[in-house]
Amino acid sequence: MEQSLYYSMLAQRAVRDEAAFEELYVYFFPRVYNFIYARLKNAADADDVTSTTFLKMNRQLADYDSSKGAFSTWLFAIASHALVDYTRSKRPCVSWEEFLEAEGSPLASKEAGPEARLLRSEGRAELLAAISRLSEREQRILTLRFWSGLSHQEIAAILNMSSGSVRTAQSRAIEKLKKIL
Repeated sequence: MEQSLYYSMLAQRAVRDEAAFEELYVYFFPRVYNFIYARLKNAADADDVTSTTFLKMNRQLADYDSSKGAFSTWLFAIASHALVDYTRSKRPCVSWEEFLEAEGSPLASKEAGPEARLLRSEGRAELLAAISRLSEREQRILTLRFWSGLSHQEIAAILNMSSGSVRTAQSRAIEKLKKIL
């Protein structure tokens, strides 16, 4: 029997069978933990998010539909959402202006002269005006991609889009920004 089919069938049994649930947990725990730890780089945080993932899995297991995809895909979608929720709760909300002024931003120059400050200020204002002309969806994609550093696949999971659609929307948003600027 194919491995993904086996775990899909095991997940269906795990709704009522504790041994089946335990087998899923034992098999997927290290994989989910490593996935989360690779993004957070902190064991305590990875423990928290992994626990949240398996609690959500346990609560939603009866809703899993094997005809919509493999169990592993379903479980890692839960893990991705738990990871996003966790990082959002830990990260203060920052405005576009604060982001553009932050260290590492191309417009946050270390130069302190009046000319450099004026150019930086004008560039920042122009970019903020251009970004505000994008759709909410385009702004969100650019924020998730370049500000949060998420992959196309992670953004796709968050926005319920395909990764190809995310790439296309990102490219179009960048092209719009180029034309506006």
